[in-house]
Amino acid sequence: MTARPISADATVMVVGAGAMGAGIAQVAARAGQKVCLLDQRPGAAQKAIDEAAKSWDVLVTKGRLTETQRNEALSRLTEAKIEEANGCELVIEAIAENVATKRELFTALETIVSADAILASNTSSISITALAAGMSHPDRFVGMHFFNPAPIMPLVEVVSGLATNPAVAARTFATARAWGKVPVHARSTPGFIVNRVARPFYAEAWRMLQVDAIDPATLDAILTESGGFKMGPCALMDLIGHDVNAAVSQSIFAAFDYDRRFQPSMEQREFVAAGWLGRKTGRGFFRYGPDLPNPAPDDEPDSALAPPISLKAVGRLGPAQSLVERFANAGILIEYELNTGARSALVGEGLQLVLCDGRSASQIAFEEAQPNTIIFDLALDYSKAKRVALARASSCSDFSYATALALFQKAGFSVSRVGDVPGMPVVRTVAMLVNEAADAVFQNVCSMSDCDTAMKMGTNYPLGPFEWGQAVGIEFVVRVLRNLYGVYGEERYRVSPLLQHKLWTGKAFYG
Repeated sequence: MTARPISADATVMVVGAGAMGAGIAQVAARAGQKVCLLDQRPGAAQKAIDEAAKSWDVLVTKGRLTETQRNEALSRLTEAKIEEANGCELVIEAIAENVATKRELFTALETIVSADAILASNTSSISITALAAGMSHPDRFVGMHFFNPAPIMPLVEVVSGLATNPAVAARTFATARAWGKVPVHARSTPGFIVNRVARPFYAEAWRMLQVDAIDPATLDAILTESGGFKMGPCALMDLIGHDVNAAVSQSIFAAFDYDRRFQPSMEQREFVAAGWLGRKTGRGFFRYGPDLPNPAPDDEPDSALAPPISLKAVGRLGPAQSLVERFANAGILIEYELNTGARSALVGEGLQLVLCDGRSASQIAFEEAQPNTIIFDLALDYSKAKRVALARASSCSDFSYATALALFQKAGFSVSRVGDVPGMPVVRTVAMLVNEAADAVFQNVCSMSDCDTAMKMGTNYPLGPFEWGQAVGIEFVVRVLRNLYGVYGEERYRVSPLLQHKLWTGKAFYG
């Protein structure tokens, strides 16, 4: 039986009138709920209500809200005292991320609210199980994690602690959906879904930057123009703030008992120590100011050579098949040579092009005795990608590289050259996102579909991790991870048991 949301005429209390609390109050009021806003700081609640009025005035001006709707929503927002929680069906806490302070609040609320009221926390990092410890009725306590800014971001993680009644989680889920949000279920573990699964997006960027394989602007351009991400990791960390991003990484690292898979970047700690926190301080990866231009990626100059007139597609090209089709559409004659061996490449005029599988170009050149090897990065959709990243083996001739460059440029790509290190930007990022998502599902944190929804709605990724893994193939993801592990020998690249199980059984993530 489908759970029902809290009643339409119920009153919701939001405790904390900061950015998150004020945003949550706006969401509930816009959805038709009566909302009382509580904050111990004098005037904070009324200020939040005034700011809500201003933001809704903007929506009225833009024609996205009528004057009547604006007035009705505003009439449902009132300032409150804690005693008024006794008439609320749902109380959502959005105060400072401090365990003791939150526990003190919920201890007080438990003596006031009705027996069937739901108590929820908007915490993004504290264990729901830990917050519920010591409560008289921990079964009615749940996480209701909105994303900032709450009126705009669609995702809500509904987080169950060890004692949370499933019916309470289901009713909270239904309430978030009734408010126009996209809720997902999660079990209370460090980082819940989004903050945990997103760690590799930042970590793999730092990995490439620390060995000087690429510069920040070029890295971001590859992830956006080839990988399809809305924002590159460097610009995103500058926006979030390196102090905040580093603190979240450190928190998750500590919460997982210092599992090396989550080890934070030493380089990011240096940024924090230097005060290079990003946009808010005017400097992070990039400098910010009214007269400063946007950083430009490093593009390869136009090749002086003509592209090859034909290519031989050897083996099963998997995710690179659409690239072959783009070459064919650019007038390159494609000859197919299927074989039963492991080799998969595009070969032509003294060069070998290989989709990066976690190995460096030099490693592939050595292992396959093909000195003129050039690897290219994964793309979300080669038929639409604006950019491609290339890396050349140390044994590759200038002539062969210039020929490959001419080929990609003829097909309409901007080309960025990356240092010849194991794993290129998109392929290693995607493989690690899939792997971390698989671990979260294996550990019963969430379902595959909820994980995909959370990562698309909470971080605006172009595909959910499992959707991406399905698109490129589980075997390919596992191969990339094993090759990375083979070079680095680090636990961070070990393959999730769920991925291995899917590989052994031949089962896809979906279908």
